[in-house]
Amino acid sequence: MDAVRVSALREHLTGSGWLEAVGGFAGSLRRSVSRRGAGELLLVGTEAYEPWHLAAHLDDEAAWSALPRLAPTLLRHHPEPPGAPAHLAQGLRRLTEAGRGVTVLVIAPDAAGTPLLERVHDARRHGATVLALDGATPAEPGDLGGLAHERLAVGTAAEAAFDLAQHLVSAAAGQPPARRSALGRLTDLAGRLTAPPAISRW
Repeated sequence: MDAVRVSALREHLTGSGWLEAVGGFAGSLRRSVSRRGAGELLLVGTEAYEPWHLAAHLDDEAAWSALPRLAPTLLRHHPEPPGAPAHLAQGLRRLTEAGRGVTVLVIAPDAAGTPLLERVHDARRHGATVLALDGATPAEPGDLGGLAHERLAVGTAAEAAFDLAQHLVSAAAGQPPARRSALGRLTDLAGRLTAPPAISRW
């Protein structure tokens, strides 16, 4: 994403309240992985959508911000067979084993699907913190919105692109709490998005 597009988006979103919502959600993510007793961050998408791009950005932010627990473990609906690199071989079973201290971040541009919802429910029941970034499905009991402790519904906010929401969340989560506006964080993001990419395991 180039600086011109980011600048145009910043102008479009100013005053909408959406940047503040993104900042609040990202702050919750950061607090969850940095609190005393925090465990790992488990990142999972739907069967049709694996959030590789977000995994890479969170990995980078973890290194830049010296917050190792922000680096996620990507859980896959169809993991690679035994012998594959560890970050490609983790399946949904990890959700059923997640407990207190673990943060589960669910990325779902469309319906999450029953198998995923059941495993997220298991994780929450065992004490994990569940955060959801989704495509604004109704928050009814049993769906993703009803399971999440905190949710950012992208589809209800200024028609923002789903991938951009992930960029903004990862960038804001990597920044320590400070008296900075959401627009200030977006300006920083513009610089990062136009900078050469960091070397990443993703």
